[in-house]
Amino acid sequence: MRVPLSWLREYVDLPAGATGRDVAAKLVDAGLEVETVEQLGGGLKGPLVVGKVLTIEELDGFRKPIRFCTVDVGTANGTGAPQEIVCGARNFAVGDKVVVVLPGAVLPGDFAIASRKTYGKTSHGMICSGDELGMGDDGTHGIIVLPPEYEVGTDAIELLQLVDEVLDIDITPDRGYCMSMRGVAREAATAYGLPLRDPALLDVPAPNSYGYLVKIDDPAGCDRFTARTVTGLDPEARSPIWLTRRLQKAGMRPISLAVDVTNYVMLELGQPLHAYDRSRLDGAIGVRRAEQGEKFTTLDGVQRTLDAEDLVITDNSGPIGLAGVMGGANTEIADSVTDPETGQVTGTTDVVIEAAHFDAITISRTARRMKLSSEASKRFERGVDPQAAAAAAQRTVDLLVLLAGGTAEAGVTELTAPGAPRTVAMSADHPDRVAGMDYGRETVVRRLQEIGCDVYGQDELVVTVPSWRPDLAEPNDLAEEVIRLEGYGNLPSTLPQVPSGRGLTARQQLHRRVGRALAGSGYVEALSYPFIGEQVLDQLQFPAHDVTRQVVKLVNPISDEEPALRTTLLPGLLGALRRNDSRGSHDLALFETGSVFRADAQPGVAVRLPVDRRPTDEEIETLNAALPAQPRYAAVVLAGGREQAGWWGKGRPADWADAVQAARELAVEAGTELVVRQGRYGPWHPGRCAELVVTHDGVETVIGHAGELHPRVVKAMGLPARTSAMELDLDRLAAAGGEALRAPRISTFPVATQDVALIVDASVPAASVEAALRKGAGELLESLRLFDVFTGEQVGEGKKSLAYALRFRAPDRTLTAEESTAARDAAVALAAERTGAVLRGA
Repeated sequence: MRVPLSWLREYVDLPAGATGRDVAAKLVDAGLEVETVEQLGGGLKGPLVVGKVLTIEELDGFRKPIRFCTVDVGTANGTGAPQEIVCGARNFAVGDKVVVVLPGAVLPGDFAIASRKTYGKTSHGMICSGDELGMGDDGTHGIIVLPPEYEVGTDAIELLQLVDEVLDIDITPDRGYCMSMRGVAREAATAYGLPLRDPALLDVPAPNSYGYLVKIDDPAGCDRFTARTVTGLDPEARSPIWLTRRLQKAGMRPISLAVDVTNYVMLELGQPLHAYDRSRLDGAIGVRRAEQGEKFTTLDGVQRTLDAEDLVITDNSGPIGLAGVMGGANTEIADSVTDPETGQVTGTTDVVIEAAHFDAITISRTARRMKLSSEASKRFERGVDPQAAAAAAQRTVDLLVLLAGGTAEAGVTELTAPGAPRTVAMSADHPDRVAGMDYGRETVVRRLQEIGCDVYGQDELVVTVPSWRPDLAEPNDLAEEVIRLEGYGNLPSTLPQVPSGRGLTARQQLHRRVGRALAGSGYVEALSYPFIGEQVLDQLQFPAHDVTRQVVKLVNPISDEEPALRTTLLPGLLGALRRNDSRGSHDLALFETGSVFRADAQPGVAVRLPVDRRPTDEEIETLNAALPAQPRYAAVVLAGGREQAGWWGKGRPADWADAVQAARELAVEAGTELVVRQGRYGPWHPGRCAELVVTHDGVETVIGHAGELHPRVVKAMGLPARTSAMELDLDRLAAAGGEALRAPRISTFPVATQDVALIVDASVPAASVEAALRKGAGELLESLRLFDVFTGEQVGEGKKSLAYALRFRAPDRTLTAEESTAARDAAVALAAERTGAVLRGA
């Protein structure tokens, strides 16, 4: 909501010296979010005056039409002689009143004006357009042509209200009443402790039986409808400058007088209105639900297919408006047209004004379904004051009579559904208990009255909520109003007392350790959106019936291209890697931990929980049972250099082994053994893919994969060559780890190191040899490390040599050479039995 300060002062006597920033600070303290304070006319300097075009000479021989004009600017140029100006615009003629900037002036953007020779003539100034003066869009993008009544030489800076301050306020959904000058003025008056001149306090005639006929078939969708008729409008009447300037400052484009007046009143009172050309109406106006598949063309010229839930305005011919969203092209206000032969001007002369109140949910759903967000729908879906409809219609009638010479018909139509004011019961000390400080009953009552509530009672208050505050529905809402008006900055700052014994859960501790471990290994955390499109699963080459393809679809996705919840972390991480690589960061190591979502074979249906009480444990359990499984995963992606080159060495690129090592580090944090063996799955290269396995309750479980991505995946996703990745299930890893980590007992006795080199078939995985060595070595084995892999003629064709370093240590004694040798021989023997390994050199 854009709020011109000059307009705001019409309703509140703000301090004379208060600037836009001062007012913004007050509104922020009151809970409104003022994003910016725009200085209109900043740096603008005259002379800028009204001029009258005397002559126009067309200049030929140039690539575009050029005109040499003489303009009467009165005595503004110091001589009274006509001002000679070169101009390329063509939307003005001799005798028109225009805006002229003279040499010595400065326009917005620090654009200094001086006499200069151009197109063979000397131009002493400029004839200005709205864009050049920073006025905003007037729909013409041409020279400003003023009404003929303005005197030559009049100061155009003041006439066009070019100097002002505009507050740009971000209105939250619960503060819909602030999408109007009336609502913001109420907040400003409260913030400054000043009286409010409410623009809705008008003398409105009582409804009678001879107004325009209206029939409401759906009172739930439309609980109030006011109709007024104005006849005899002058089709040549134009919106005055003060009205168009206020619309422009508020961010709206002037269109025509009747439309501008309805937009102006909407901005002023917050009540959307619509004006129908009465000559185009066929019979009574009706309000009903649309028929499924019914067609309707809106004002923007688009034919739309309606849903049975949409609310429409009709006459005997069918729909004439999409209620609360946009009017129809078939009853649009006609532009004035001048007959070139007779000079007679025709256009809309009689209008029917609609001021109605529609159901917020219906309007919101229609606007979203149609992808048609209008100024009206934004207000209706946030809540419009139903009591303001009659005042808004009267204000519109008054302005049309004043500005277009119309006549207000005596008929007044006002249909209302039965209803009663909303009341909320609250103890007088409830805001005290919520805020943790003592306000007292008098302060509570005063603050509630300032926002328009009627308050009765002593210790127990009965609060009648004003019609423009649909968000005030329970005691906590009222307490929030008291607290914000008293100032959030005045709340005491106290730290919460944490009950003893309630720290992080084991799952939370593991997630933190995992993050710290990966960050310590040089990975950078990346947080991605949990939404994907199913096409990315094709790019990653997941098998057709893989669990990863069982996605949960969103009913109302943020983007139609990503309508599902992620089943893997890789799309988001690889997307981040691709973006960073395209922007010049080629050495990348990223990680993410987060939930993935797995659809159940038979998805549950979530129950609608009550809002008037706390749900029961059974209701919460039923809701949780309907949710998809959400295991927590960890993933890393790598590309480019893993170790940088420098004086310390040549460096090396990231490869599949780094991805595998990341998985090993996570297993250490979980306190479990991770078995790494050759695998083949989805996006990974079939010859460079490791399967990550843990043992839980005696059962081996595959919890993830690591390695280099398949070249086809790299190409499909636009990734750097040789990109590697790892992903595993953290929850299953934690389950295999069992109890919390315990610090190992450190032996003070020396270590005994034994190296072995085993020759095996090239097809035997190193993980199988390692597992056999661990099992055979027994309890004395402290660590086992593969430090060399060799192939060549020395070991034979189809063979490979695996060299391991075995470290033995006893907790209570120094091992003898015989003991360590025996343990090594036992390890080699079991490896020979299980894998066919032969001791190299034997």
